[in-house]
Amino acid sequence: MNKSERMTANSQLLRTFVVIAECQNITRAAESLGRTQSAISVQARNLEEVLEVSLFIRQSKGMLLTKEGEKLLPVARNILSELAKVGSMFDDPLQGSIRVGIPDDYAESVLESMLVEFARRHPQVEVSARFGCTSKFPDAIKKQTLDVAVVTGTQVTDKNRIALDANVWVASPSLTVNVEENIPLAVLDRDCGWRDFAPNALSAAGIGWKIAYASESFAGVKAAIRSGLALGILPRSLLDPEMLEWGKVKQLPLLPPSDRGILVSDTASNKIATSMVDAIKAATKNNV
Repeated sequence: MNKSERMTANSQLLRTFVVIAECQNITRAAESLGRTQSAISVQARNLEEVLEVSLFIRQSKGMLLTKEGEKLLPVARNILSELAKVGSMFDDPLQGSIRVGIPDDYAESVLESMLVEFARRHPQVEVSARFGCTSKFPDAIKKQTLDVAVVTGTQVTDKNRIALDANVWVASPSLTVNVEENIPLAVLDRDCGWRDFAPNALSAAGIGWKIAYASESFAGVKAAIRSGLALGILPRSLLDPEMLEWGKVKQLPLLPPSDRGILVSDTASNKIATSMVDAIKAATKNNV
């Protein structure tokens, strides 16, 4: 009996595989799926045994995909998407449009996962996404130029909160500074709380600092950090593999997390907005 004859379609195993791949962490994957870590680990091994390949590189910091895992991931996503379509094929399809505001400090994987999954489930809904600073989103919701927006800070309440994203001190492994000297910082150069986040935290701790790099985008801040030019603060979900969490090895102040919530316009289509909110929550839960 060959492998294809032994293998049975098991959407649960594929779903577990996709969530682990997206979270890169067994603990977060278990929380996302509402199961125990041991159960998730067993399912991952079962899928590897069925396919007779190794799908994950198991490290102390998390789970990374092997080449075989990277090959399987898009196929597994497509299979799960098609199965979801079967469950809703007799429902009335959503039609219309929606305008969404997404913070630019969201990981690319969150944005991609959310938009791709929503488009697959609701192909007849036109999505317009605005990617940028969340400080302008509440006003856009009030002016009805956005239908749904992810926000941070004072706009987040117990009712609209979707996640707490840990903020961490980040540097390149090549960065060498003496904490008794002024620490070079990479900061956002725009009118929002992120601009003063690192300077205020260091000043409150009595640690000297200087601005070494300023950028209007998180991409620019990340580039400065990767180059070894400066230290910066990023949401943990935005870290690249080559970045080092400096707070773990240096005496730096603890940072409050980013409080994330969702605002929905009163004029937004209820069904479309609800579906988009669900997609954002799912993507956020799997990646933050």
